Amino acid sequence: MSLRDNPAHMQPTSSKLPYELLIGWRYTRAGRVAGRNGFISFISGVSMLGIALGVAALIIVLSVMNGFQKEVRDRMLAVVSHIELLAPGGEGFADVNALMAQAKQNTEVLAAAPFVTQQALMARGEDMRGAMVRGIDPEPETQVSDFTLQIPPDVRATLQPGGFNVVLGSELAMAMGVRVGDLITLIAPGGQVTPAGVMPRLKQLHVSGVFDSGHYEYDASLALLHMEDAQRIFRLEAPTGVRLKIKDSQQARSVAYDLAVKLGPEVIVRDWTRQNRTWFAAVQVEKRMMFIILTLIVAVAAFNLVTTLVMTVTDKRADIAILRTLGASPKSIMAIFVVQGATVGVLGTLGGLLLGLSVAFNIDVIVPAIEHMLGASFLPRDIYLISRMPSDPQAADIWPIALISLVLAFLATIYPSWRASRVNPAQALRYE
Repeated sequence: MSLRDNPAHMQPTSSKLPYELLIGWRYTRAGRVAGRNGFISFISGVSMLGIALGVAALIIVLSVMNGFQKEVRDRMLAVVSHIELLAPGGEGFADVNALMAQAKQNTEVLAAAPFVTQQALMARGEDMRGAMVRGIDPEPETQVSDFTLQIPPDVRATLQPGGFNVVLGSELAMAMGVRVGDLITLIAPGGQVTPAGVMPRLKQLHVSGVFDSGHYEYDASLALLHMEDAQRIFRLEAPTGVRLKIKDSQQARSVAYDLAVKLGPEVIVRDWTRQNRTWFAAVQVEKRMMFIILTLIVAVAAFNLVTTLVMTVTDKRADIAILRTLGASPKSIMAIFVVQGATVGVLGTLGGLLLGLSVAFNIDVIVPAIEHMLGASFLPRDIYLISRMPSDPQAADIWPIALISLVLAFLATIYPSWRASRVNPAQALRYE
């Protein structure tokens, strides 16, 4: 059997690679190697660069969104409880110790702490601010909330029954111009009825400390009192709720359901996902939309391969005709150009993965350098809750990105490759 009868023998005998693969790779780099078809090579390079930039953009954006969600969630969980047990109507629990003991029977519950929470006004001179007043028992509270551990022990020790000391969030203290040692006035809702009318209940508090939870929303609105002082101010007989910490915060919803079944309708069970359901739902919707929008960028770059391959097929009509006369089947001709397009797609995807992951894992260095160079802040703390750009690359996002990029690149090669397989050798060689 001669070479003309069997195109598979056109490759060197030492090579075990199919000749379709070798020719496809040769066509991919022909513009650079032979110094010809420079424009086709340029278009091919642009397609590869477009795929790489699209893939990198997807990885970077989704990594930042994952990091943002994780950062806010972690800081939020340092302040809010994994699960809260609340009394209906805001009334206190008659036997809060029994309730905590019953909740701890669940093997997922690590710790429990009673609390009182009410909204009130904080006033200093003419300045008044709304605040969420939380009455706590300092020692058990450190077992259910991480941010209280960041409060110095000597400051926590000032929260004693009857002392009427208060620890303010840093942003709230700054907004009121309050420092440690100052006096502020708490104005409680539901005033006293007197012959002169309804008079608001006022209580002067001593600012014994300031905390910074790292979460702007809570730093700007939360005030901590001792639980017994809060009960006296708001005229409550017992704590209004119990805060629970569980082993895995991601299982809070299922644990809350089990507790709700066990404790019955007289106890309202609320987990942290329900407290911030709107925010987390908005983040998920935004993440999906960004994925779709940025995938379109990859799609546009991938389908630029159609132009590249159509031009290559037109330029290589004589080569195709010669291969056909040597015995190459239409399927083999199609495979050659599929290899050429797929090579561009694979190299572009790999380049995008390398670039995207390099930026995603080093964004904590790159962004501050850009901010310093431009003299601007990309994340104002009072708007975005955090002041640095977080990043959390996840394999669950990266693999679909790479797969979609490769699939789009492969789909873009089908029509030009099919067109190449339909070239008539006689017509292609007529004017050669």
